[in-house]
Amino acid sequence: MKYVQVFSVVCFMSVSMSGLAVAESAWRDELAESGIELGVGVTSIYQRNIRGGQDTSTRKGEFSGSYDLEMTADLQRLFGIEGTLFIHGEGGWTDSEGIDAHALGETMFGVNADAIGNRSLDIVELFYEVSLTDELALTIGKIDFTGFFDASAYANDEASQFLNGALVNNPAVPFPDYSLGFILTYDLGNGGYVMGGIADAEADGRTTGFNTAFHGDTYYFYIAEMGLAGNYNDLSGQYRFGLWYDPQPKSHSGATKEYRDDLGFYTSMDQMVTAEEADSDQGLGVFFRYGYADDQRNDMQHFYSFGAQYQGLFEGRDSDVAGIGYANGRIGNKASADYTQNHEGAIEAYYSVEVSETIHVTPDLQYIINPGANDVSEALVAAVRLQVDF
Repeated sequence: MKYVQVFSVVCFMSVSMSGLAVAESAWRDELAESGIELGVGVTSIYQRNIRGGQDTSTRKGEFSGSYDLEMTADLQRLFGIEGTLFIHGEGGWTDSEGIDAHALGETMFGVNADAIGNRSLDIVELFYEVSLTDELALTIGKIDFTGFFDASAYANDEASQFLNGALVNNPAVPFPDYSLGFILTYDLGNGGYVMGGIADAEADGRTTGFNTAFHGDTYYFYIAEMGLAGNYNDLSGQYRFGLWYDPQPKSHSGATKEYRDDLGFYTSMDQMVTAEEADSDQGLGVFFRYGYADDQRNDMQHFYSFGAQYQGLFEGRDSDVAGIGYANGRIGNKASADYTQNHEGAIEAYYSVEVSETIHVTPDLQYIINPGANDVSEALVAAVRLQVDF
């Protein structure tokens, strides 16, 4: 009965929000003509551990949600100034921040990357982008570095793709929170690029970032990436390799001494392998990620994930998206005494149903192996996500 009630609420919200989306589209188009683009997104998730784990009866954290407000301003059209300004506000509910701690224990990845807790509207991104030359571009301000580095066409967005944190970003890379910093991107041509960035390593995305970036013992996170365009049977793809450096003192969980100068690397790819027709998003795409971190400074030494996405899997459902992925994080030798298992694994499958252009409903299923890399039984987690984009 519980799941029937949730489904009924989702259907009611879908119909109601669809009407709101139509009503606001006219004035949003008028703003776009003047150089301002607005976006509003609301994500609501019901998630439940239905087998194994630590507890299947708890209701804590089963409902969560977030909302995003975005504005992109073309400064040339507005004020005659070259460049673009981007502002992103984010808020969320509830206090519990998902089911992990209550139903699964302390997982390494987190089964709901969208569960950010009870937060009012925080300005999490505010940055300026400008082309310095035909090839060189600068992004400066408060930035989400995971949106630029080690990105993926198929595993990078918890609001529309996978929910498990390990299938959204690479947990072996110590990306800071939304942080003050800058990124330089150089276009090599033919789909190639090099990119480097510096960010406040101690950032708290809920604050302006000035206290941690410029006061006290400051630490900065450094990252560089090279990317190349792929081409398989004339289908697009992207291949990346990156290095990162984090100077903060840290150690694996069982150590008493901390070490600075953490250094690691990552590689990733996404590639379309079949298309239903030329220049179409419909078809099969695959992805892969790997990350390495020093086990003297980190519990997780190796990480890898892979999976696939298919858009338009069924006849007449051209915009529906199906995805499946696997992620594995392996504990380093130096931290192994603090864990009873040597890895945590996650298998996730979802099917995103397009109700309308602005509304998507996504059933999601995860199978968690060795939650927290400890002796917690394997868990089966079910969810349904409602995403509305105005």
